[in-house]
Amino acid sequence: MLKTVLKVVAGLVLLVVLGVVGLVLTLRHPMPEAAPSAEGDALAQKVLSAVAAQHWAKTGAVTWTFSGRNTHLWDRQRGLVRVTFANGTVVLLDEARTRSWARDVSGAMVTSPVLAENAWKSWVNDAFWMMGPAKLMDPGTTRAVVALPDGGQGLLVRYASGGATPGDSYLWMFGPDGTPTAWRMWVSVLPIPGLLATWEDWITLDTGVRVARQHVLGNGLARPAVTNLRAAATLAQLVPGEDPFAALLAQQDVEPTRVEQPQSAPSNAQP
Repeated sequence: MLKTVLKVVAGLVLLVVLGVVGLVLTLRHPMPEAAPSAEGDALAQKVLSAVAAQHWAKTGAVTWTFSGRNTHLWDRQRGLVRVTFANGTVVLLDEARTRSWARDVSGAMVTSPVLAENAWKSWVNDAFWMMGPAKLMDPGTTRAVVALPDGGQGLLVRYASGGATPGDSYLWMFGPDGTPTAWRMWVSVLPIPGLLATWEDWITLDTGVRVARQHVLGNGLARPAVTNLRAAATLAQLVPGEDPFAALLAQQDVEPTRVEQPQSAPSNAQP
């Protein structure tokens, strides 16, 4: 009897392993070879125009929840971030990671460099899923035109620096007006090279920028969504009342360090 059970379990494990291997082989995709060019830069500018990326300059604050797990409040004018994890832990930090402040769900103060680092990486990742199309011309990026199987053109963007995982690459696909419809990702945090994810459900925020709220990875492997999304010209307009970053700023009587892009909305794509 025991031998029979073991054989059944072994068979099930084998089927699962073969299924996972088959799925990976089906979803993986080689990164195309393409040289950076002026045509790539022009195509990127078309995409930037389609998503009204120029309006990020007047978007002083934005808040959103990504994939139902992390909620972010980003004071873009001062370079400050609040990350609220699903378990209720709240972390305040600046983009340059020169300071942090945290409390757990009970309200107790928490001092943990690991927690602060995880909060920063979560914000990095979730901000890129929220505003990735606006990051096509960031310092450290190159752009190349790629011929797609359907006869159209794609835009291959490589990030040599910035973010939590420099070296990532993305192949953007878009509609006739330049609005992104999907991308393929070659990123260190994902085990499937060239995994496809859609960019759907586009809306225009109050400040004029366009953002996609829905993504579908692979054949429905995951459906990370951008929810509770709001933006304003200033933090005070978005979150009236007491400064939500007062506890962080009280630690040191100095102005927060503002860093340039792409650090503040970087190249990382963990769903």
